[in-house]
Amino acid sequence: MSLLEIIIKASSEPGRTDYESGYPIVLDSVPVFKSLKPENKDPIDQILVRRVNGFEISQPDNERIELGQKFFKELRRKLKNTKGFSKEEFLQMFNAFLINTWEKFKKEKEELSVGKDRSGEGYTVKLVEKIGSLIGRDVRGLVLECCVVLELWDALKALIVNTLVEHSCVSNLINNLIEKSKSDLIVLCIKHLPDIQGYDLLCILKYFLCPSKEAYANMVSIRKEWESQASLAIDKVSDKSLHGMKVTIEKDASLLLMVAYDGFSVSELCLHYLIASKNVDEVILASCISRLNGSEIRSLIQYLNKWLKKYDRFPQVHPCPEASSLLGLKVCEWIPTLEDIVKCFGLVVDEHFSSILLHPEFHEDMKSIEEVASSLADEARWCGSMANLVESLKRDHRGVPATGNSC
Repeated sequence: MSLLEIIIKASSEPGRTDYESGYPIVLDSVPVFKSLKPENKDPIDQILVRRVNGFEISQPDNERIELGQKFFKELRRKLKNTKGFSKEEFLQMFNAFLINTWEKFKKEKEELSVGKDRSGEGYTVKLVEKIGSLIGRDVRGLVLECCVVLELWDALKALIVNTLVEHSCVSNLINNLIEKSKSDLIVLCIKHLPDIQGYDLLCILKYFLCPSKEAYANMVSIRKEWESQASLAIDKVSDKSLHGMKVTIEKDASLLLMVAYDGFSVSELCLHYLIASKNVDEVILASCISRLNGSEIRSLIQYLNKWLKKYDRFPQVHPCPEASSLLGLKVCEWIPTLEDIVKCFGLVVDEHFSSILLHPEFHEDMKSIEEVASSLADEARWCGSMANLVESLKRDHRGVPATGNSC
């Protein structure tokens, strides 16, 4: 059977789900291409396309596929009755599967370095970090389901961080995490999963804007992360060994962290990640905002108002992405810029103009925003005039005729 025939057959098979695939792993291309041979010996300049045959999967890849299919069937059987399925049993099964997969894949004398401690969930996390990419996509879906059902949050975190969540599993995963109020893992999904769909973003936005008591209580770890990063920033500022550009970046990052942390509730700290994400398309965000109810709109407006007041009070604050790589201040990548805030507020007005205009409860918030926006606009005009003046003086100094407005 030719490669084209195999592809056509696979695509036409009925009843096949994303969890089940005949080729759930990335095949080793070297032996595959070596086995291909031309069907005829016509000179290549006499034909446009030369058909080949001899396509076959290598023995190691075949063994890995069979190993994955066996584990998949066993895991699916266990999930049908989870009452007798313990965390320890799953971890033992999963660890054995990962190690066996590695044995099929590894080169001669290549060792797997995961430390001496091979007990508990921590060992599984190390295995996922090292060889998780070898897991077939059919198995990944069931492993995610097991982690949620058995509440193995550290293992699930490792799968998310290492981008081992298949596109078809994202929506179900986010819904389960919202149901279980796992705010820290929802934030990880925003940071590491680039293909979150519109409905899932809407669910996350609603979850952060009006969290339940249980959800709010489970957001404590997010605040601790920000406090830890703020403490690290303070230590960096007081570190006399820093010099040159690092000192400037540290001061800028410290001020940025202060502005992003002070005065925000823990649910609003979670909102930072969503508003600052580069993976959230403006059209999709507009669609999500359009489906918010009155209390959610007001929460979002109050959040945006806080940001506008911060940028008005501290005009020297600006994005500091270098702090993440140079100083280890990771949250600096997830702080909304003034542009992000203005864009989001514009979407709120566009989608809910009549509600904002007709309902009195929005008027006070809007008046406050109007005052801050007017102040920022005046400052922007002043800065623009000064920039034009400086450019004009530079041109005059170089003997180049000035163009544009001078002031």
